[in-house]
Amino acid sequence: MSKLKGKVALVTGASKGIGAAIAKSFAAEGASVAVNYASSKAGADAVVAEIVKAGGKAVAVRGDVSKAADAQAIVEETVKHFGKLDILVNNSGVYEFAPLEAITEDHYHKQFNVNVLGLLLTTQAAAKHLGEGASIINIGSLVTRIVPPGSAVYTATKGAVDAITGVLSRELGPRKIRVNALNPGMVETEGTQTAGFIGSDFHAEAIKQTPLGRIGEPNDIASIAVFLASDDSYWLTGEHLFASGGAR
Repeated sequence: MSKLKGKVALVTGASKGIGAAIAKSFAAEGASVAVNYASSKAGADAVVAEIVKAGGKAVAVRGDVSKAADAQAIVEETVKHFGKLDILVNNSGVYEFAPLEAITEDHYHKQFNVNVLGLLLTTQAAAKHLGEGASIINIGSLVTRIVPPGSAVYTATKGAVDAITGVLSRELGPRKIRVNALNPGMVETEGTQTAGFIGSDFHAEAIKQTPLGRIGEPNDIASIAVFLASDDSYWLTGEHLFASGGAR
């Protein structure tokens, strides 16, 4: 039985990596999925095409979550296309490491605007359409536990995601809307490849610190997102699930 049959989901930043894997997994479980992208239309279209080819329903929706008008439009387009909204995954995020002496205003605002403000703006827009039984999943990070050098700003954004998750679980709980954080450890994606993490000393150390003996893959995170989106997790809200293969 499909865990998300009849549900409508919006996944932000879903043109690649973890977001794309979540979108495809949701569709495989019966959800209709809005695949949001900010710049990679080709990537989002490819995700939609794969979902449709497999017999699912999906649409690509452009928009920058850090802009209020765009966040509103992303949600409205999803509802216009599918008629409702049941699941929101706040996956859009950027990361950029820098030591203390190299932190600038641009470095700070670039990450906080997407990772924190974008989450708030999208959730604000989505909350108008979410009803009883809805699920919001905020993608956090293991960095809040391992606090690697050079990650002060990025770690701060993900700490904010954890805090916001708790606050919104209390605000939206009376409406029976659940809010949880899913915090991956290091995952092999296009982003970590481009950033040079894969094959680096940081990568080797991550494997060494992971009891299950490898870093994550996008589908490792997507399967947990399905659980959080489904009725199987109906008694979970305000939680932070660390999906890291045991890394601490």
